[in-house]
Amino acid sequence: MTLPPGAKLGPYEILATIGAGGMGEVYRAKDTRLGRTVAIKILNKEHMQRFEQEARAIAALNHPHICTLHDIGPDYLVMEFVDGAAIKGPLPVERAVQMAIQIAGALDEAHRNGILHRDLKPGNILVTTSGATKLLDFGLAKLAAGADSETASTIEGTVMGTPAYMSPEQAQGKPVDARSDIFSFGAVLYETLCGNRPFEGASTAQVLSAVLRDEPKPLKTLPQLERIVMRCLAKQPAQRFQTMTEVKAALEQVGAKPEEQQPSIAVLPFTDMSPDKDNEWFSDGLAEEIINALAHIPDLMVIARTSAFAFKGKNEDIRRIAETLGVGHILEGSVRKAGTRIRVTAQLIEAAAGSHLWSERYDREMTDVFAIQDEIAVAIAGALQVKLSVKPVARGRHEPNAAAHEAYLKARYHLGKSRPESLARCKEYLEQAIALDPEFALAHCCYADYFFGLANAGLVPAHEAMPLVRKETQKALELDPSLPEAHAMLGIVAALYDYDWKEAERRFRLATDCDPVPPRVRQLYGFDYLMPVGRLVEAVEQTEQGLKGDPLNIMARIGFAVSLLAVGRLAEAQAELHRALEFEENHAAASVILTIIYALQAKWDEALHFAEKATPQMIPMVMGTLAGVLRRTGEVNRAEELIQKLMPGETYGAPLGLCYFYFVCGEIDKAVDWWERAIRQRHPLAVQIAGLFKSSPRWPTLAKLINLVEEAR
Repeated sequence: MTLPPGAKLGPYEILATIGAGGMGEVYRAKDTRLGRTVAIKILNKEHMQRFEQEARAIAALNHPHICTLHDIGPDYLVMEFVDGAAIKGPLPVERAVQMAIQIAGALDEAHRNGILHRDLKPGNILVTTSGATKLLDFGLAKLAAGADSETASTIEGTVMGTPAYMSPEQAQGKPVDARSDIFSFGAVLYETLCGNRPFEGASTAQVLSAVLRDEPKPLKTLPQLERIVMRCLAKQPAQRFQTMTEVKAALEQVGAKPEEQQPSIAVLPFTDMSPDKDNEWFSDGLAEEIINALAHIPDLMVIARTSAFAFKGKNEDIRRIAETLGVGHILEGSVRKAGTRIRVTAQLIEAAAGSHLWSERYDREMTDVFAIQDEIAVAIAGALQVKLSVKPVARGRHEPNAAAHEAYLKARYHLGKSRPESLARCKEYLEQAIALDPEFALAHCCYADYFFGLANAGLVPAHEAMPLVRKETQKALELDPSLPEAHAMLGIVAALYDYDWKEAERRFRLATDCDPVPPRVRQLYGFDYLMPVGRLVEAVEQTEQGLKGDPLNIMARIGFAVSLLAVGRLAEAQAELHRALEFEENHAAASVILTIIYALQAKWDEALHFAEKATPQMIPMVMGTLAGVLRRTGEVNRAEELIQKLMPGETYGAPLGLCYFYFVCGEIDKAVDWWERAIRQRHPLAVQIAGLFKSSPRWPTLAKLINLVEEAR
């Protein structure tokens, strides 16, 4: 029954009806004792059970963007009166992001108190006259811990919530957690930005079908913001942000300006315009050589090859590329080769405006390729107003003959691909380059990198591969003592194979004694030296700096994530690993690490999801991790089939896989036993996972196996 103006509820006088729904009515009223305006919610009798639930939920929260509970009566709630209107899109990006951060903060507070909202929609978010947001209506709120599996609703009494904003799991009546609210938040933010719902239909059934199966239309907004919204709206909970803390942190970075306006550039792969279209190796190599030349210019941030080349073959807008890489300028160009002559066209673009700052064409004989590279580097530096000496950038290395250089560029091209046939071609071209020019230091260093990759991937035993890494790297340093990557490579051999930490420190000191320090060197220094010796804060700093210089390098991001995990920054580590999987959906290392993180939290559905994602690369660590999760989830027969493939555990990499298996199963002593066997195989990954066992009573003994006695004390 609707209350008329003037009606009394205890000390409260009804002023007007605000609204009514299936669960009750809301009134604007006056507190006659304090003289303030309040909102009073009266629930229908059939919803009285939820009355107490909402009262408990709101009373537990204290946040500036959550509607405050003032009082409680026998059948009503007295709340803060919010003078405002429901949030409505489309809004300008800056305003939408500002409000989204406030809402995310409010939901984060609720989740931290163990409360899920479960009915997040524009109608439950009011914008006050001052422009602030207020989250209200916790009528469907539920305690996240210890609650039953009931899921809610306005859909004919079967599923609680509002169809267009429900998560798929909520719509299916499955148990929900904080990630369900994250999905609803994404739906609200989507609508706030474009004015349309992400999931629409002419009936409830059509809307629910869209929620369960359809992908929202792309948003025409900042790429960074679109990625955040779409990740919130992922169908699988494990693919979304895992906490509102992560969502809020991501939103706070949208449109963030760099702390310093440091000149920055990304060199994209040059397009092969040759008639026969078989000179891609040369156009890629030219772009890489320009990157190397620019990297020696003081005060210029140059994005590493791995990240810049991620856009190869993709018709992406220059501004989107620049935003993703975090740079102000893009260099793009083309190469046309005919006979012994080449024509190189290059253009420098200011990313923010999409305007051309400089362009030039170079026609040269192939013998002049190095001069072309220097000319382009000098011209770009001048356009960016970066201080540069009159002379071309010093290379600091031997310039090989044209044939050797051509073979080297082809090898680098194939080294970037993980397929076995590409690795075989890489080896072929490297051996050809070295035969053509034995003094070509970069070719020897690249050959060392090739052998290290074989050992890490488990394709060649470390006792065979690592001596070859050492041999080729030493040869490279004999020819060119200034190569920082070569010193870093010997640092890896010392740390991960010799367990000689003093020599590793010396090598990494030499590798980092240059300006700027190459991103790859920082990554290796942080992940393969600082972390094992326990200098965890420094490891985070180095891996983060390495990632900034190469933001699309998946292994760099994984290394940063693991360093964050080592210092206890779990949410941030998970976020970085999820970003890595955005770049490559089934990446084995990222998937395995996420599997272990979720296993440690006993989140077995998520653990199984990521273990299965790694299966396209069925290497021992993937097999062992998946088998462990399968056993924990009751699929014992399937787990046993995988373990039998690793037994008796004598082949290279098998002990590591069995170590992962027993660790996931929670049988730490058995995991340690197999870890010791992996150490005897000198598998490089064995040192990298040593941190898993530092809480074991056996750690002091284990540390001696890898000569980390000081760190164990």
